Amino acid sequence: MKILHKRAFWLFFLLWNTIQAQIRYTIPEELKEGAVVGSIAEDLGLKASEIFVRKLRIASEAGKQYFSVDLRRGELVVNERIDRESLCGQSASCLLPLQVVIEEPLRLYRVEVEVQDINDNGPIFLSTERVLNVAESTTTGARFLLTSAKDPDVGSNSLSSYKLNKNDFFSLNVKTNRDGVKIPELLLQKALDREKQAVHHLVLTAIDGGNPARSGTTEVTVQVLDNNDNAPIFEKSLYECSLLENSPKSTVVIIVKAGDADEGANGAMQYTFAEQTPDFIHEMFSIDSESGQITVTGNLDYEESHTYEFNVRATDKGIPAMEGHCSIRVEILDVNDNAPEIVLTSSPNPVKEDASLGTVVALIGAKDLDSVENGKVSLSLIGEHPFKLKPSYADNYAILTDSELDRELFPEYKLKIVASDSGSPPLTSKKEVIVRVLDVNDNPPVFSQPSYTVYVRENNAAGSIMCSVSASDPDIGENAKISYSILDSKVQDVSVSSYIYINSDNGSIYSMHSFDYEKLKVFQIQVQAKDHGSPSLSSNVTVHVFILDQNDNAPAVIYPSAVMGSVSHQKMPRSAKAGHLTTKISAVDADSGHNAWISYRLVEATDSSLFSVNLYTGEVRTKRAVSEQDDSSQRLLIEIQDNGEPVQSATVTVNILLEDGLHEPISDFRQKTAEPSKRNSKITFYLIISLASVSVLSLLTFLILVVKCVRNSRSSSSCCIRRADSDGYKNPNRNLQLQLNTDGPIKYVEVLGGDMLSQSQSFRSCLSPVSEFSDFTLVKPSSTTDFKDMINVLDASLPDSAWTFESQQVSILFELVIEMEVIQLAIVPIYFYVIQCIIRLGFVNNFPVICNENKN
Repeated sequence: MKILHKRAFWLFFLLWNTIQAQIRYTIPEELKEGAVVGSIAEDLGLKASEIFVRKLRIASEAGKQYFSVDLRRGELVVNERIDRESLCGQSASCLLPLQVVIEEPLRLYRVEVEVQDINDNGPIFLSTERVLNVAESTTTGARFLLTSAKDPDVGSNSLSSYKLNKNDFFSLNVKTNRDGVKIPELLLQKALDREKQAVHHLVLTAIDGGNPARSGTTEVTVQVLDNNDNAPIFEKSLYECSLLENSPKSTVVIIVKAGDADEGANGAMQYTFAEQTPDFIHEMFSIDSESGQITVTGNLDYEESHTYEFNVRATDKGIPAMEGHCSIRVEILDVNDNAPEIVLTSSPNPVKEDASLGTVVALIGAKDLDSVENGKVSLSLIGEHPFKLKPSYADNYAILTDSELDRELFPEYKLKIVASDSGSPPLTSKKEVIVRVLDVNDNPPVFSQPSYTVYVRENNAAGSIMCSVSASDPDIGENAKISYSILDSKVQDVSVSSYIYINSDNGSIYSMHSFDYEKLKVFQIQVQAKDHGSPSLSSNVTVHVFILDQNDNAPAVIYPSAVMGSVSHQKMPRSAKAGHLTTKISAVDADSGHNAWISYRLVEATDSSLFSVNLYTGEVRTKRAVSEQDDSSQRLLIEIQDNGEPVQSATVTVNILLEDGLHEPISDFRQKTAEPSKRNSKITFYLIISLASVSVLSLLTFLILVVKCVRNSRSSSSCCIRRADSDGYKNPNRNLQLQLNTDGPIKYVEVLGGDMLSQSQSFRSCLSPVSEFSDFTLVKPSSTTDFKDMINVLDASLPDSAWTFESQQVSILFELVIEMEVIQLAIVPIYFYVIQCIIRLGFVNNFPVICNENKN
């Protein structure tokens, strides 16, 4: 038993939840405007203050707005006069359905107001007088149909009884048909005698059952006729039939037939509608006076009237004429001739795109004027939408979210709702409901590019615009407004905000000061775009800033060094032949690219026919053999120019002394290298050990690199080490080049790495008898001398005694370095320094380096 109670409770709970607590009020009709129906706020479980905040409103299904809500007290009040008879007619129950809509959140409640009848209407006869012609020979017990009274009230207030005034000849008989309608009949109790009384005046009174009772009267005049003593008699006192409401005009409804015992004219009859027949019956039907055939003449409509009841009279042609009556009841059958109608109970509310599943968007209803199956309506959504219909009660539905929304894809949805009834064939109707989707901040700003690259010339004006970044946000309103900022970072240990500034509104980036390519070549910044949503979303992008070189540095002379004075003094034997390398002018330019390409030009000379300067290397050579007539002192003014725009230049003066019996420094160099030195033997040994260690390390690294390349080659056709051609060793990403020069008194070796777009690293070791220092230097632009040619030059310029194990190691070492692109920049300086020391200690006892500069 307890289980049954629990099940009943849950069933009641589910039903209650579905129809949202249906409420019913009962009121009498004809209440004054402003009369209180009930406390709707209290009955819905709301406070009086909530009904205004939640926008409570009343929607009436009856068309007129008979009720309203007093928002101050939360009461349902009468808005205008209610006449039950005009609303519900003769229906026993009169309900006014109301829909109470509450928003935030959206809810629908059904309220029914039952309007009770009051006795505000008395019985009414359609005519105030009824004339009957009765033959004096009519036998007692004859019945004569009288006109019925109508009372719009129902129940106990409706027509209750009839009363006939007191007389000697007639009495009243009341019969009740199947619908409960009372029909009065006049019953002849005593034989008539026309000669004694030709006319009888009677009063028929109709009384209702109200308290106090109301009544209506009609006068009945009976005229006593002298002959024709048989009245027509119908075969049936009540004829019943049914018609489809779509029956066309001229459709036969029924044929009535009456008989008369008289003969001749007294037995001939004609048929007509009875007196007091309403006009709408004459509009809908007609009767053939001779045959009694009743046909349709109007447009039948089940929705306007389900049944038609009227009386037919048969009158003979005797003198006096006698008549008989029968009743006709026509039932109209419904056909599915009304398409269902979709009614918006509440306008669709805009829904946020992050609304949870099951959020109520709108309330809709459907109605069909047809009945039974023809009036049953079902609603459905056409197409694929993130919404669904959920039935609530009767023919009411709620539109709910069924999946996630995305305003950026669909800012609004046009829902096509189809209503279909259950008729055969079914009728449908469609309605479009537009649901707007409100934006939420669910999309971060997106930059127009994954990264930005900016090229800025050095020496730019402070405050000039560098570039602009832009981002877009598919959201709208405040969610799409974007502010730009630069994330704090360090550039050369200085905050990036000291270098640049960004306009927070349009993303324009400005320089805070002028840039110097020689100090800063490239840096990057992080720009953040943040929207104004709540919470705000952001995204970052990297801006790579490259400083472009300008020709703002003149060439700097490395040799002859400035510490040696403004004039370089060189000696040369008079026995020198044509092409003899007298000296070499070396210069570098702090600029880059074309701006750092250096050319040498002889501006002035004591004898311009004796010397020439190589345009690219700066080597000073004799153009011819020295003669006895040449001055012993030759002065050369050499101009060094870069390739920039505008051209920057520097000059150097070289004094050359021509002497007899002067030997080549290389001869002394060879003699000194042939003499063993105990002091340097230990140092040489240590350096060889160092070189061997570094070689082993390089070999291991190379082997690891080869294994890695073999593995990668299975999935890629490329390898990490490549040989370009037989002319030399190159790498597609970096260029590592070696240049050696051993001609004449100047000894130097250049190791160059990198390409024009990267920050190149180059190392040069220049050896000269007049220098006391040894170090590395950066030289630009890189030389492109082939590696094998350089080895051959070095081999030809050095004696066999000097080019021993160390030289072979040098060859193998540089070949390995060129092949290993991964470690080239890390190990080249170490190799080169060891090589330099070996050359110095193994070949020359005091063979210093003239170039003392190291640049990255």
